Order: sequence, then C-alpha cells, then structure tokens
Amino acid sequence: QVQLVESGGGLVQPGESLRLSCVASGGIRNLGDMGWYRQAPGSQRELVAEVGDIGNVEYADSVKGRFTVSRDRNKNTLILQMNSLKPEDTAVYYCHATGSTWSRPYETAYWGQGTQVTVSS
Repeated sequence: QVQLVESGGGLVQPGESLRLSCVASGGIRNLGDMGWYRQAPGSQRELVAEVGDIGNVEYADSVKGRFTVSRDRNKNTLILQMNSLKPEDTAVYYCHATGSTWSRPYETAYWGQGTQVTVSS
C-alpha cells in the first residue's frame, strides 16, 4: 500500500504564505495523478490543485494566481506553495494519489491523513 504523509500546515495571518509537502512511500511501482484537496468544516472535500499523469496541471478557480503545485517524480513528492492566504483557505488539506506497488501492481486511489491550515487574524 502507498502511504502519503503531508506536512507544512499551521496557523498564519491573512496575506502570509505556507508550503505544504506530500511524500509518498511504500514499495511504489508507479504513481499516476497526484493532487491536493481540502475540506472546511461543514463543507464537501474539493480539489485545490492537481498534476496529471502526463504533467498537466489544474487549479481551482479560487486559488489561481495564488497557489502553485509542483511534482518531483524522482522523490515521489508533491508540493503546494500557498501565497496570499485568505481566511477562506482555512481547511484540512489532503494529499491524493493514484498508484501501484510491487505487491499490489494495479492502480489504486490513496489519501493522506491531512494537515490543518488556519488563516486568521
């Protein structure tokens, strides 16, 4: 099974920045799409940014121009640079990936445990 571990969340004031990291491990054979999702209290989980298997990148309209997602395939790592943070960005941020392992060599969806981001004055 693939394990996804997020880090970098915290409490910041509006206008400040955070950098989230997601590291995948667990006998990985292949990683396909990887992305960041978030879920605010009382809300549905929503896509923030995603890097497709062929390198295409998608962003939610609410974060375009402020967030940047990047992927390092050699390190099995996904980064989310979040600038100009707003209170509306407050949520638990989850890393998501599709992938396979040598012991389970077919594509499966995986989720990390999440990291809390709070933007408040």
